[in-house]
Amino acid sequence: MSRILLPKNSPLGRRKFLGLGVAGLGAGLLSGCDRLSEAPKFIDMLGSAESLTYRIQRFLGGGSALAREFSEADLSPVFKVNGTQAPDTPEYAALQESGFANWRLRIDGLVTKPLDLSLADLRAMPQRTQITRHDCVEGWSAIGKWQGPTLADLLRRAGLQPTARFAVFHCADFYERAADGTGQYYESIDLIDAFHPQTILAHRLNDEALSVGHGAPLRLRVERQLGYKQAKYVMRIELTDRLDHLGLGKGGFWPDRGYEWYAGI
Repeated sequence: MSRILLPKNSPLGRRKFLGLGVAGLGAGLLSGCDRLSEAPKFIDMLGSAESLTYRIQRFLGGGSALAREFSEADLSPVFKVNGTQAPDTPEYAALQESGFANWRLRIDGLVTKPLDLSLADLRAMPQRTQITRHDCVEGWSAIGKWQGPTLADLLRRAGLQPTARFAVFHCADFYERAADGTGQYYESIDLIDAFHPQTILAHRLNDEALSVGHGAPLRLRVERQLGYKQAKYVMRIELTDRLDHLGLGKGGFWPDRGYEWYAGI
């Protein structure tokens, strides 16, 4: 995918440009980042720093740098529900009504052994528990305790084909403004983040099953990236060698609207 490089002499660092973008537009924010996606200056700033951020973080941290983890004493009293409150489809309503007993996670694409896993299957796998901070591009943050299997474990079980480069998360929620014709929410990450030890598929938050607002029954936690990368209501994980055949070719619902595909922090 094409990206615009930040000029070499630019004093605009990543955290500074995020702060300026949020401060300048904060009064008009809508839940789920809708209003920001309509602001051309904000979109330009997001695009200008993406390639530089990606290269620097990959050079400095590679695949092993960890996001900071906290103690239970640091847990936020309220973990805000953001974006979709509940997918508005009959299919999701039926899954919710059954307590997600009939829900399945499909892992397919460039794998040698496609998987269909129930919530019970995921709970029976080795679990990782981590207390991390969720940072939203809107300017707020919260610390929560997440639990679930690592994405790496799932991908090893599915077996990657040599040409696989990205993991794409197809979700249960739909947006009227989606650009791919279906309206389905999706997000993607590269295999460096997919195999990172803190990248998990969480089914619990703060020792309780995920609420619908927080993404039940399963959501992505990719802890070295901003909140809009933490896809909720995950239904399918597709392994692929390219992203330009999805949506508008930018690799995610919000990247299709001008946000960075790589949102590292």
